[in-house]
Amino acid sequence: MNRRAVLTLLASPILALTAGTGWVRGQSGRNPYYSGPVSDHFDGQRFFNPNTNVDKTASELARFLLGTPREDWPKAWPSPFPQDKPPAEVRDGVRVTLIGHASYLIQTGGVNILCDPIFSERASPFTFAGPKRVNAPGIAFADLPKIHAVLVSHNHYDHMDTATLARLVRRDNPRVIAPLGNDTILKAAIPNISVEAHDWGDRVEFAPGVVVTLVATAHWSARGLGDRRKALWASFVIETPKGRIYHVGDTGYAEDANFTAHGKTYGPFRLALLPIGAYEPRWFMQTNHMNPEEAVMAFQRLGAEQAIGHHWGTFRLTAEAVDAPEKALADARAKYGLAETQFQAFRPGQVLEI
Repeated sequence: MNRRAVLTLLASPILALTAGTGWVRGQSGRNPYYSGPVSDHFDGQRFFNPNTNVDKTASELARFLLGTPREDWPKAWPSPFPQDKPPAEVRDGVRVTLIGHASYLIQTGGVNILCDPIFSERASPFTFAGPKRVNAPGIAFADLPKIHAVLVSHNHYDHMDTATLARLVRRDNPRVIAPLGNDTILKAAIPNISVEAHDWGDRVEFAPGVVVTLVATAHWSARGLGDRRKALWASFVIETPKGRIYHVGDTGYAEDANFTAHGKTYGPFRLALLPIGAYEPRWFMQTNHMNPEEAVMAFQRLGAEQAIGHHWGTFRLTAEAVDAPEKALADARAKYGLAETQFQAFRPGQVLEI
């Protein structure tokens, strides 16, 4: 394998950040990001999922990297939707724009919220290697309204893009909300960032009627070769004047470890923003990422009125074709008797207004 191929693998937030010393649950070692009491999802050194094990062995990783056929992706796959030019604010409703991958602009109650913003060309620690975007962001950075808040679900490079966050800090100095330990990472990269770290179950108010709660999700974290699960990961329940939104950056279905419970505890949900991509091969990815059928099952367990599918068609992370998630979602809708309007696979620039 040549040097560029190796670096490409090392850049991948899904593949190479399982490398190094962090495959096995319970590995000892100092946590450089967080020090806190033991809980039902923190063992004193590492965070963990109470209901599922996402760790992989070295042999599983090698099999995945070297033995998995991958469908070709085009070098460019432009969205059929033009770049959105959002208003300065939305007060009476909710306006949701997919920027691309898991990045959204959510406007409601006079508050502009970005979820997992990434405007960089690569989801990678490198500028010259790693997953490269095949379509432009659904909103040009210059067209973003003033951003008041940013939600960062976890520290993988396709979700925590410090280059984009640094631009936002210089321009707007938004309030950044992240799970435990991620504040240390962000402050090291962006010293003047206004970041708060919170645990699952914590509620954060942005404005009257606009409140975010961090909730459990079946995933993991790593930023380098030795920090697997040393920062927490989360999904978000976003309360708005027009109903609640359930936003997931990454998760496995985990035999419905979270969705039914969250529907009962935090619902009803007007809208669910659910990942539907980066799921093949299933033997390796199932504990980390839902496939489209599992996303439909999650939608039904949540009891949401409507869903948007994201985390597909922008960065090539796994083995499936660029358009496979959209096709598989259509099959899953048919299987479970859903109308297309109930669960759509969004493309960058596509907007939903409530």
